[in-house]
Amino acid sequence: MSSPQTELPIVALVGPTAAGKTGLSLDLAERLGGEIVNTDAMQVYRGMDIGTAKLPPTERRGIPHHLLDTLTVRDPATVAQFQEWARAAIGGIRGRGSVPVLVGGSALYTRAILDRFEFPGTDDAVRARWEAELDAVGAAALHARLAETDPAAAAAIRPDNARRIVRALEVGELTGRSFTATLPELTYLDPRTVQIGVEIDRPTLDARIERRVAQMYDAGLVAEVERLLDEGLAEGRTAARAIGYQQVIAHFAGDLTLAEARERTVIATRQFARRQLAWWRKDPRIVWIPFDAEDRVDRAVAAVRKIGRV
Repeated sequence: MSSPQTELPIVALVGPTAAGKTGLSLDLAERLGGEIVNTDAMQVYRGMDIGTAKLPPTERRGIPHHLLDTLTVRDPATVAQFQEWARAAIGGIRGRGSVPVLVGGSALYTRAILDRFEFPGTDDAVRARWEAELDAVGAAALHARLAETDPAAAAAIRPDNARRIVRALEVGELTGRSFTATLPELTYLDPRTVQIGVEIDRPTLDARIERRVAQMYDAGLVAEVERLLDEGLAEGRTAARAIGYQQVIAHFAGDLTLAEARERTVIATRQFARRQLAWWRKDPRIVWIPFDAEDRVDRAVAAVRKIGRV
């Protein structure tokens, strides 16, 4: 017989950046008696506040939040680590009789947490060899190499995503299988899981992204990046790749004017939002709710109550 704790649902809010997931997550946590688990890959970094749109403690409505500010900007983070941390947080929340409410924009991280997904092993020597090759020839050339050995993975990975290119090559060498074969299957680890998608039309989303980026720069993103560079941001394998931070770093390096950095941040964020949507649209399990529906909280709660006791 299952315990009352394991009968509690796991709720994940998904959707593109700037769609309004954060506000809905707070509303849902209040209604369900829940605690929030961050699934944004960059909000785990201390000091990366403005550029990640991290909710300040004073605006969290007294709701416990997990997996925020756990790493320094020098620390690397992997999906496998995040899976372990998040699943432990979910177990703790349910053990306290509360509902875990996951929210964040990192689609692969969310899927890795919710779905049946065992990570292929890693080998430091193999990884180091591919990283040395990356340093020697660059990401584009290494992506071309991946296209020869694993076309499916190359089609799914951007040519500038050096970290995932290296990982795909490493997995291919170690397992003899395509990197795409190691991605999560569409089967929840726990059947009492529900994903709520925040649906928004593209013109409205593009406008919201532009406003958010303007607010970030006006709120002091450049000064935040400058401070974090002193703390080792440029040496961080994961943190330095964050949208906004990457462009401001290029500005400090003299490669972009400040106006160009702002515009590049808008473009990169819009591109990221499109990739997010493309990923989530492939998942038929998501219950989509319009971002501006007056009854969006009621509809989300109704979807949750179909799969678990609350």
